[in-house]
Amino acid sequence: MLKILIPTIMLLPTIWLSPPKWLWTTTTTQSMLIALLSLTWLNYNSEVGWTSSNLYLATDPLSIPLLILTCWLLPLMIIASQNHIQPEPINRQRTYITLLTSLQMFLIMAFGATEIIMFYIMFEATLIPTLIIITRWGNQTERLNAGTYFLFYTLAGSLPLLVALLLMHQNTGTLSMLIIQYSQPMTTISWGDKIWWAGCLLAFLVKMPLYGVHLWLPKAHVEAPVAGSMVLAAILLKLGGYGMMRMTVMLDPLTKEMAYPFIILALWGIIMTGSICLRQTDLKSLIAYSSVSHMGLVAAGILIQTPWGFTGAIILMIAHGLVSSALFCLANTTYERTQSRTMLLTRGLQMILPLTATWWFTANLANLALPPLPNLMGELMIISSLFNWSPWTITLTGAGTLITAAYSLYLFLMTQRGPTPPHLLNLQPFHTREHLLMILHLLPVLLLITKPELMWGWCY
Repeated sequence: MLKILIPTIMLLPTIWLSPPKWLWTTTTTQSMLIALLSLTWLNYNSEVGWTSSNLYLATDPLSIPLLILTCWLLPLMIIASQNHIQPEPINRQRTYITLLTSLQMFLIMAFGATEIIMFYIMFEATLIPTLIIITRWGNQTERLNAGTYFLFYTLAGSLPLLVALLLMHQNTGTLSMLIIQYSQPMTTISWGDKIWWAGCLLAFLVKMPLYGVHLWLPKAHVEAPVAGSMVLAAILLKLGGYGMMRMTVMLDPLTKEMAYPFIILALWGIIMTGSICLRQTDLKSLIAYSSVSHMGLVAAGILIQTPWGFTGAIILMIAHGLVSSALFCLANTTYERTQSRTMLLTRGLQMILPLTATWWFTANLANLALPPLPNLMGELMIISSLFNWSPWTITLTGAGTLITAAYSLYLFLMTQRGPTPPHLLNLQPFHTREHLLMILHLLPVLLLITKPELMWGWCY
């Protein structure tokens, strides 16, 4: 764990001491080396479940895929931000990359924590850099409104979690994930216990986000700069899923009765947010709502508490992280050239940028879960485990899949096909940097087809 965490911390002196000319080159190189080094975690050979260097930081098959995704995304965020941050004063550039690096440090400690209180602190700490990135580097004045939504939704969900964790510590005497699974299950009979159950999961359901508490997400996504959108879609939503997986193990007897309203909301959210996507005019808003739809499937998969549901949830989280991040990068490259996110004004781009249209096509097919991509594997596992839990769910999940295919095709046809408007005819071509960015997003998705057991979450 420290072999990744210490180089990440050492990125900070690199950022502040690099000469201005070499700032982006050195930070990208060092973060890419950290990302490649993190792949050594895949060489997992523990028989007891956890591999730990100390009592507070450890890895297991559930956290390894998310840790590697976190490390993989930092160089991609730096590469994606280069174009629109470079005109700024050098100290602001350094501050921006520092915020991205601090976000990676907090996330590594959140996914690697064995103490639930440490996980909680890091879960909250990710809020600060993200908030600064959205409110300082966002595109329009609504960014302050989006930052307020983001802050207060997350805090309102997190405070009950803190109280619930303190109560849990009082009853069990420990909050270590290594020990708590062997302790006596808590007696859960009174009404207070049911409120405690809700308190434990509410913070994660807001973060995922569950339909009903999702209003902060489209605002934050639309107003954030490209790196903010990438890290929100790819990793911060996954913190919610990861936290739910860790907590539901400890909430066992109650979940069977208490999960119903949340599963219903998650499944209904798939339909509703998918339908909202079909009527979107804003490119980033459409991709943001599609994230809510996919995360609804993940939430349902986790709450029904079966091994297949859990596995499907991890696979879908990893695949969705890479694909939605790629879509936000593509939306950003379009925005940088046309200065507009309205899809009607950016149509017919395939004639001008044919290779980019290929990236759009691949990313859209991955988003609608085309076989044999890992998105399909995750969705199928969740849908089949939901069907096993209750056959009626197939109506909602099936309709959700159909709507996903519809809005993915709508997104592709609106931006790439049709007559090219005259105001787009003199666009600058795609840069090698942007092609590299897309390859680094979509190549892992394609390679995971060949070895999906890397993200199953079981001991392989």
